[in-house]
Amino acid sequence: MKIQRIKAIARKEFLHVFRDWRSLGMGIAIPMIMLFLFGYALTLDVDRVPLIVWDQSNSPASREFVSGFTGSRFFALQGHAAGYQEIEQAIDDRSALIALVVPRDFARSVEAGKTAAVQAILDGSDPNTATFALGYAEAVTGSFSRKVVLERLNRVGMPPSRAGIDIRPRVWFNSDMVSKNYIFPGLIAIVMMVIASLLTSLTIAREWENGTMEQLLATPVTGPELILGKLLPYFAIGILDLVLCVIVGEFFFDIPLRGSLLLLFALSLLFLLGALGLGMLISIVTKSQLVASQLALVATMLPAFLLSGFIFPIDNMPLPIQWVTRLVSASYFVVLIRGIYLKDVGLDILAVETAFLTVFCLVVMTLSVFKFRKKIE
Repeated sequence: MKIQRIKAIARKEFLHVFRDWRSLGMGIAIPMIMLFLFGYALTLDVDRVPLIVWDQSNSPASREFVSGFTGSRFFALQGHAAGYQEIEQAIDDRSALIALVVPRDFARSVEAGKTAAVQAILDGSDPNTATFALGYAEAVTGSFSRKVVLERLNRVGMPPSRAGIDIRPRVWFNSDMVSKNYIFPGLIAIVMMVIASLLTSLTIAREWENGTMEQLLATPVTGPELILGKLLPYFAIGILDLVLCVIVGEFFFDIPLRGSLLLLFALSLLFLLGALGLGMLISIVTKSQLVASQLALVATMLPAFLLSGFIFPIDNMPLPIQWVTRLVSASYFVVLIRGIYLKDVGLDILAVETAFLTVFCLVVMTLSVFKFRKKIE
């Protein structure tokens, strides 16, 4: 393997990338568009749930109870209803996702120290939002109930009981419970996987389609030299994308980077090399740019989004699907990058994931060289 030949192939590929604005746009512009689009649009936070209230009691006690909802950032009052028909209409047209029905005897029950039943009607067509909204509603109701009990005890001159369990939660690593801190590091893994594989999936296939592969094979360039030379330009683009991702996360989304920046770049480059090798393998096997690009999207985007733990926790998947996720390199890199970003963990904790990425990189590069030699024989 000679460095001069690798440099010549890399220079040829660099010239092609810079002269073809579509390839350059795909390598730099699309990752940035994906980052901003998903960074702003994709969120797991449930705030300002549309709320409608049917207050049949219309008393100071019921208004105080409802104010616990309207004064919370988790609910947004959309209006008052005068019956179940209006509630049904509001939920049907999605102007409300939760409705509170306060009974007529609410104030009388509260003042008498009896249990006051309040009905909460939720739109179950969106179970994720409904689950969060129900939890928020129970929290507001519990707070109101404790306040009523304390006021009653004060009126009769009894000190509040101190018995019971006082839970004092401490949230580590993401104290504000903001979903973007969880999503954005995983999004970097998705962007790098998809773009890297998509870019390199067109390299060898393009040479076959343009009829220039025979000219390259007539030169003294060997298979490993050709593959490595073609990977270098896209490796440089991947490094640029990684730098831009870190900058965007720091200055636009305020994502905390608690771990080592050096370790982040080292493991990211290892993952990048594996993703580029996978795209190269697809390009060698297919010999067609159209087929290669479609296969690269199917082999990278779908597993990266669905089976990497980026959005859906792997532990909640059926056991056979969990076994499949062990073959998806993005699932290991998502763990790595989130551990570095949010937890400041090192290689002592991330050794298994690092080892898998190393093996994956070696396997796809070896297969690429082997398949290329078989193709040209």
